[in-house]
Amino acid sequence: MNQRVLTIRRDIQAEQKADAAAERARLGQRGTLVVNLLSSPGAGKTALLEATARHLAGRRSMAVLVGDLETDRDAQRLAPLVPVAQLTTGGACHLELPLVKRGLQALGDPIVDFLFIENVGNLVCPASHDLAEHLRVVLISTTEGDDKPGKYPKMFRTSQAMVVTKLDLLPHVPFSLEAVTVDALKIQPELEVLSTCALDGRGIQEWCDYLEQQYQEKIESVYEPAGNQ
Repeated sequence: MNQRVLTIRRDIQAEQKADAAAERARLGQRGTLVVNLLSSPGAGKTALLEATARHLAGRRSMAVLVGDLETDRDAQRLAPLVPVAQLTTGGACHLELPLVKRGLQALGDPIVDFLFIENVGNLVCPASHDLAEHLRVVLISTTEGDDKPGKYPKMFRTSQAMVVTKLDLLPHVPFSLEAVTVDALKIQPELEVLSTCALDGRGIQEWCDYLEQQYQEKIESVYEPAGNQ
């Protein structure tokens, strides 16, 4: 039996990337900055979003899509503060764009300044999936150890910012802010590095200032007011 091997030089994710680019453009033209938050489980994504919502209240509008394998516990935490929709994967270790789109529809496709996607807690799989975000932010908590950038390089290489969380625990754990920063910048020299404590508010102003800067750079240049669309 003769066999032939055909080599097809084509990006197998080409269609998904094109779909993500189109959705990113659509949301940007409506004035929405999409922020994809990624981290290990328990790094503090939900707590950071709670602090962000309180800080931006009355100044900027935001909505959140929460990804988890099961339960809507994080969505319940955020619901008193912002419009939120739960994205339950049923076992999948990451979110994909079709599920994000369904979440947007569940929210009524809102026009907000910031749309945050709280991805499934995982430093591996989510790094490979474009969710139409304008900004990808990886969180690392002081309780995880400062060696994570080197161990999970793709997550940090594909992110624009790293937020070190749980600063209040820094005196009690073997974690070096200097070491994690050096490790991360070796992988992604352009990475913005921020430090926060959602419980006492440290660094939240700087984090929100960074979001505002990103909004101005990535959205204001393409934003088309409703009357001009």
